Amino acid sequence: MKPGFRNLIDSAATAVRRLSEGVDRSRLRFQPRLPASDQDQAHNPGGSSAGNMHPQAAAPECGWMCAPFAARILLVFAGAALMTGCSTATAPSKGTETQGAGTAGIGSIVRLDPALDALVPKDARIEKLAGGFTFTEGPLWRPAGYLWFSDVIGNVVRQWSPDGKVTEILRPGGYDKSDAPPGSYIGPNGMTADRDGAVLLCQHGNRRIVRITADMKVSTFLDRFEGKRFNSPNDLVYRSDGSLYFTDPPYGLAKGDADPAKEIPFNGVYRFAGGRLQVVIRDLTRPNGIAFSPDSRILYIANSDEAHKVWMRYEVADDGTVHNGRVFADVTAEKEDGLPDGMKVDSLGNLYASGPGGIWVFSPDGKHLGTIKPPETPANCAWGDDGKSLYITARTGLYRIKLAVAGEKMLYQ
Repeated sequence: MKPGFRNLIDSAATAVRRLSEGVDRSRLRFQPRLPASDQDQAHNPGGSSAGNMHPQAAAPECGWMCAPFAARILLVFAGAALMTGCSTATAPSKGTETQGAGTAGIGSIVRLDPALDALVPKDARIEKLAGGFTFTEGPLWRPAGYLWFSDVIGNVVRQWSPDGKVTEILRPGGYDKSDAPPGSYIGPNGMTADRDGAVLLCQHGNRRIVRITADMKVSTFLDRFEGKRFNSPNDLVYRSDGSLYFTDPPYGLAKGDADPAKEIPFNGVYRFAGGRLQVVIRDLTRPNGIAFSPDSRILYIANSDEAHKVWMRYEVADDGTVHNGRVFADVTAEKEDGLPDGMKVDSLGNLYASGPGGIWVFSPDGKHLGTIKPPETPANCAWGDDGKSLYITARTGLYRIKLAVAGEKMLYQ
């Protein structure tokens, strides 16, 4: 109950008590309080005007009303105020949506569980670092202190430096020909660090994974399964034992699953270790983002299917195969723009997953703690700086938010 309502009720009760005690010489009248300051209104948004009325003892003369009538009026006002307070109370919220107060941050952070505060500080803000691109993806922090990221439609890999400078470092980045229809997803996508300072890059249009050495020489790393060309490798991650896992949806093919150039009949998740390539998952419609838990015992896969928008969770056996797959989180009913996509895990096992409307933050047991919402729909994210900054690629822009927990380190830096 708001303080104003309580004051009215208490005052009315006092008036009635005086009457019952025979204090008929009491005289009461209403005297409105001066308008609240802006600061008061900020602390009491939507307050009832009745809540700004307080009974005060009048001078001895009766004025325009006598005590019995004043008491009745007091009770009427108090009851009305109480009814108003009850009728305007807001329904329980799905979460608080905030942005760091007093900062130049953009977007917002939806907090659904207090546990989020230990991961995303209350004063955390989303920064826009660069923009004007086509479809940003695949961010990767480099040890020299800059970030690589892909433009899937723009067909280029770019580098962002802390001074704000953005440069092209690989064009074409994912498709070497020039016959793709405008707007095709034929460019580069996910990246991960490899041995000796190299980088592994997924190329949609070229339908392969390439290795980029420290001196920027590009060579094919993997491009076929049992003699058949991949669909379009999308994202990849090294497990702690040195085995490489990657997803292979059909986004780089102009007609998707119906494209006559598609050679593999399924959209799989693969494991490459000891020179051997094997399929570990073949029943997902659109396998996309991929990540491991800190102990490498759990594999997470994002399924970017509009009809089945889920993140999957699999147990990983000692031989690297996966089993006991189950839905980790299902957002099929969500109406905001975006699908389950790229994701990363922090050192505590929490998952930061691109999805409808933002980066969904999940606890290891699948509880949705909150959502980091840049002004554009995100497609991927990566740890950078001191390990506590989360870089976010979202449509035409590149964003960053500084968190309170470090991300899980990659096998190779």
